[in-house]
Amino acid sequence: MSRRGSSINKTRGVLYQLARFLGDFSAVKSGSPAKIARRIGRRAVGRVVGRGMGKLFR
Repeated sequence: MSRRGSSINKTRGVLYQLARFLGDFSAVKSGSPAKIARRIGRRAVGRVVGRGMGKLFR
């Protein structure tokens, strides 16, 4: 069971990475500096919040 769970987790991780990349690509492709800046800002805030939540629930 653990091997299957690990495989599913790896697949999920790859899919999330792909989704993040496609979101970045979409923002850049739009050519709008506002969309690119918004995307960068939201990713930065997400990282900070994620790390904070990780420390909070450790």
